[in-house]
Amino acid sequence: MATWPGWTNYSASKNFPQKVMRSTLRLFLALSLVATITLVFFRGIHVNATSVGFFYLVAILVIATTGGLLEASVSSVVAMLCFNFFFLPPVGTFTIADPQNWVALFAFLTTALTASQLSARLKRQRAQALDRQREMERLYTLSRAILLTDTAQPTAKQIAHQMAQAFDWPAVALYDRNTSEVYLAGPEAFPNVVDIDAKLRESAILSRVLHEETDDTLITPIRLGGEPIGSLAVKQAFMSDTALQSVLSLVAVGLEKARAQEEANRAQVARQSEELKSTLLDAIAHEFKTPLTSIKAVTTDLLSNPQQSLSQEQRGLVTIADEGADRLARLVTEAIQLARIEGGKFKLNRGVHFPSSLLSTALRQTQFLTDGRALKMEADEGLPSVLVDAELTQMVISHLIENAVKYSTPGSPIVIGALATERGVVFHITDQGPGITQEEQSRIFEKFYRGRVGQHLKGAGMGLAIAREIVRAHGEDIWVESSPGKGSKFCFSLPIAPVEPNR
Repeated sequence: MATWPGWTNYSASKNFPQKVMRSTLRLFLALSLVATITLVFFRGIHVNATSVGFFYLVAILVIATTGGLLEASVSSVVAMLCFNFFFLPPVGTFTIADPQNWVALFAFLTTALTASQLSARLKRQRAQALDRQREMERLYTLSRAILLTDTAQPTAKQIAHQMAQAFDWPAVALYDRNTSEVYLAGPEAFPNVVDIDAKLRESAILSRVLHEETDDTLITPIRLGGEPIGSLAVKQAFMSDTALQSVLSLVAVGLEKARAQEEANRAQVARQSEELKSTLLDAIAHEFKTPLTSIKAVTTDLLSNPQQSLSQEQRGLVTIADEGADRLARLVTEAIQLARIEGGKFKLNRGVHFPSSLLSTALRQTQFLTDGRALKMEADEGLPSVLVDAELTQMVISHLIENAVKYSTPGSPIVIGALATERGVVFHITDQGPGITQEEQSRIFEKFYRGRVGQHLKGAGMGLAIAREIVRAHGEDIWVESSPGKGSKFCFSLPIAPVEPNR
C-alpha cells in the first residue's frame, strides 16, 4: 500500500505554534508550583530540608504526570537550585558547606529527573495506547460499514461518507478508477474541487502521493495487488501512518468487492438473458417447424411422384423451394442448439463409446453433404474408449465435415480420424481448402463469424461455435492448424473413459 513520506512531520509542523503556546503555559504553571512550594516553606512553614526536598519531588511527579518531559526536567533543575539556595546551609548562596549536602543535592536532582522521565514515558505510552485504541475502533466501524454497503447505491460514494463520519475528517474525495467517478463527503468542501478532481486522477494514473500544503490535504493512490484502482484525497487527516494505510487497505477491499459484485450481477443478467433467449427460440422453433414440415412434405411429394405433371420450369421452382425449406430448417435447428447450450439448458448424457463408432455414425449422417467426394478415415487401432455424449459428439464431427466440404475445393478428399495422446483422444478433420490466416484462426469459433473466403457460401456461421461449446462442455478444447494455401486441420480432444477394475 501507499507510503506517507513526511506526513507525520508535516502534520506536526502545521500545529507547531499551538504546541509552543501550550508548552509555554504548562512550563509557566510548573515553575509557579515550584515557586509556591519555595515561598510557603521559606516564609511560612519552617520544616527541615529533607521534608522540603520531599515536597519538591512530589511536585515534580505531579508536573511530569500532568505536563510533559520538558516541564518536568526544567522544574527539576529549578527545584534543585531553589533547594540549594533557600534550604541548604549556608542559606542565600549556591555554595554548600557540608559535603553530605552535595550528595543529597545530586541525589535529589537525579531522582527528580529519573522520576520525571519515567512518568512522562508512561504518560506518552498511555496516550499512544489510547490513540491506537481509538484508531482501531474507527477502523472497525469503517470495515463494518464497508461490509454492509447498500448495493443499490454506488459503493465508492458510501465509503467516502463512511470515512468522513468514522474519522471526523472535514473533507474526503474518493476516485473510483473502475467507474471514473469522484465522490465527495464531509461537512467542509475542498477549496478547488476541479483541481482536486484532476489531481485525484493524476495520483491514480501515476501511482504517486501528492500534498496540498495550503489546506492540509493529502492525495494518495489506492492500490490492490500493486495496481492503482483509485485515489483518495483527505483534508486534515492527522493520524498515524499505519492507520492511514489500513484505511487505504479497507477502501481497496471495498472497491474490489463492489467491482466483483458488479461483474457477478452482469453475469447473472447475461445468464438470465441467455435463458430467456433459449426459451423464446424454443417457442419460435415450434412455430417455424410446423409450416416447414408442411412445405417439405409438399415439395418432396411433388418431386418424387412421377404422376405429377410438372413442367421443367415448375420442377425447378419446386426444387428451389425444397432446398430453401431444408436450409431454413437447418438454420432454425442450429440457432436452437446454440441458444440451449449458451443458456445452460442442455445436459451431457455421457456414456462409454468407441471413437471409430462415433466417426462412422457421423459419416453416415453427413453422406448427403459430401457432394460425392472421397472421405478417408484414419483411426489408430486400439484407441481407448471415450466418456462422451454420443449424439452431441457426432454433431461436432458433422459440423466439422460440413465445414470442410464448404471451404475445400470440389472433388478434393477429406480425411477424418482419431489418435490417442496423453491428454485423451484427439479427433481431426483435414481438408485441402485455401487455409486460414493466423489472424482469422482466433475468430473462426465466434458466433456468426464468416471467413473472408466464405462470405459467398451458404450458412449462418454457427456450426463452429456450436462445436466449440459442446467440446468445452466435456471439459476439453477445440482448435485449428492451418496456413494459407495448405488447407486446414480441425482438431478436438475428448476424455478417455476410466478403466473399470476386473472383478
